[in-house]
Order: sequence, then C-alpha cells, then structure tokens
Amino acid sequence: IPMPDPRIALPIGISFYIFQSISYLIDVYKKESPAQRHFMDLLLYISMFPQLIAGPIVRYGTIAEEIHGREVKMSDVADGVFRFIYGLGKKVIIANQMSIVAEQFLVNGFDGCTTTGAWIGILAYSLQVYFDFSGYSDMAIGLGLLMGFHFPENFRYPFLARSASEFWRRWHMTLGGWLRNYVYIPLGGNRKGQVRKLLNSIITF
Repeated sequence: IPMPDPRIALPIGISFYIFQSISYLIDVYKKESPAQRHFMDLLLYISMFPQLIAGPIVRYGTIAEEIHGREVKMSDVADGVFRFIYGLGKKVIIANQMSIVAEQFLVNGFDGCTTTGAWIGILAYSLQVYFDFSGYSDMAIGLGLLMGFHFPENFRYPFLARSASEFWRRWHMTLGGWLRNYVYIPLGGNRKGQVRKLLNSIITF
C-alpha cells in the first residue's frame, strides 16, 4: 500500500538526540547524575555535533564536569588530530573501496552471482559497514578531544570476537550499553530465570 509522504523535516541524527535525552532524564530521575539548571548547557550536551551522526552515544554523567571544567591540553589536541585522521582514513581509504567491491557483486542481488562472488560481496559489505561506522566514531572522538571532551570508545575490534555474544559486546558498545542500562536491566535482566532472560533479550533486540 503506497504511503503518503508526510514531508516532516527532522534534524540529522534525531535518534541520538532521543537516546541522549532519555538517558539524561532517567539518570536525573534516579539521582545518578545532577540536574543541569542551565538550558544552554543542557542543549550543548543534547546537540553536541561531533557524535550526533553515528555515535558514540554519550551519557550525561560522562561529560557533565567537562561542560564547564574542561581543559584542552596539547596532548589531547595531538591525540584528537591523530584520531580524526585515523577515522577519516578508515572511511575514505577502506570503507569507500569496500563499497565499490560490494556493489560489483551485489548490485543485482544474488541473481546470476556465483557462490564465490556472493561471499566476496558479503565480506566486502561487512567490512564497509564496520570501517564506515567505526571511522565516523573515531572522527567524533577526535573532534571531542580537540574541544576538551572525552567520549567513550564505540568499537573494540568486533571481527576478532570468538562468539556472537562477544561480537555484540564489541560492536557499537555505547548503544549496547544504553540498551542494557535502559531497556534490558529495567525489564529484569537475567534475574528471573532463563525463560524471562530470553524474553528480555528478544525485547531488547
């Protein structure tokens, strides 16, 4: 059924606005973070531009002190420049090239594609997604360091994981932590038996 276009303009990174707003409200409600009394400072946290496109998701308590008390050190500037260039290299040199390879094999789906070609396309696409996503996160962390903010790591070599569960613990770690703290644990986590644990995991995913 064709759906009409509502023509609603939404800001880029709307999901990250929502994630960070929810975490702020819940942390303040639970008294895990102090309430921010100044609207512009709260706006700075919610709309902090370096990580709004692809993460990492930053909890308010992580940078609350740095909103007013941050100090930009030369070591942070050097690390930030290196981290930004490192992430840009991931995006431009690796992710973009993997995109070209994946498109050559998967542009028409799997029709007419050999088994070897399908596997090459799948592998290239997987690497494209990882280096694209982690590259943006590295650039965000680097920009944060240049401004005196220390954002959490978002990826920890997920393709070196030895199991599926370990893979998800290493992939987009701030999103995984957000879902664990604000969805999985409030549902009961793994405290109410295996069946409830499985149900909570399914709901979280």
